[in-house]
Amino acid sequence: MDRIKHCMLCPRNCGVNRLAGQTGYCKMTDKVMASRAALHMWEEPCISGKEGSGTIFFSGCGLGCAYCQNREIALGDTAKEITKERLAEIFLELQKQGANNINLVTPTHFVPQIKEAIVDAKRKGLVLPILYNTGGYEKVETLKSLEGLIHIYLPDMKYVSPELSKRYSNASNYFRYAKEAIKEMVRQCPKPIFNQKGIMVQGVMVRHLVLPGAIEDSKRVIRYLYKNFGDRIYISIMSQYTPTKNFLERKELNRPITEEEYQEVVEYACSLGVEQAYIQEGETAKESFIPAFDFKGL
Repeated sequence: MDRIKHCMLCPRNCGVNRLAGQTGYCKMTDKVMASRAALHMWEEPCISGKEGSGTIFFSGCGLGCAYCQNREIALGDTAKEITKERLAEIFLELQKQGANNINLVTPTHFVPQIKEAIVDAKRKGLVLPILYNTGGYEKVETLKSLEGLIHIYLPDMKYVSPELSKRYSNASNYFRYAKEAIKEMVRQCPKPIFNQKGIMVQGVMVRHLVLPGAIEDSKRVIRYLYKNFGDRIYISIMSQYTPTKNFLERKELNRPITEEEYQEVVEYACSLGVEQAYIQEGETAKESFIPAFDFKGL
């Protein structure tokens, strides 16, 4: 817990004493806050499967993208306090419900508490793979502290462009941190492994959400990932971008991506030789992937 006394868990490096109730960029103190814990069916097929992914949505966020679809919890507006002991119980409850994995969504600012809960739950019978689901804006030091506890990393790589990452996530250094973070994730989980049901039990899958008007940067992201990691990772190219009401001056985001934009990115990935990839087609890209943040399971 000393790591949140002068908090430097994420690249924001706020340095605040969260043990004393101070908050930094993530808007969270040392109290673990969440909004939902339930089986989630809308991850990639090898993550959710038919049974679902045992997903805990943590509140607060160290990135804070302008287009965030989980904005109400990222800002901490929807949050319920849970103890480390309760978190361990939740892991075991999701396992009992038949989850394929334990899916930690936006967990970075609670890493010290989550580690303790995982160790506790393992002592009490937790055997599911643990999945770290993140926006990709991570520090290698924080990831190293998780080695041996995380089986699957599911990061975003949102941008290469510092202009886009500054405009949409207030993080011009996003790519610098994300690329080093993914290197560390691949070091820890160097090979994708699947069970007999086709569910990933170890590995790295990097997500990229195609944004309207930004397909050239999307191509740069795909090119970087394939050139540097090849078949050591899976890439998920997502078309599910949904405009929200929070754009203000970012009016270019006030529309969905077009079918042509998405297909151009997918075809570019194919032209590079990318084979280990998930894409979204047809109605799948139009469905809502946003659950109700109603404190279910907490």
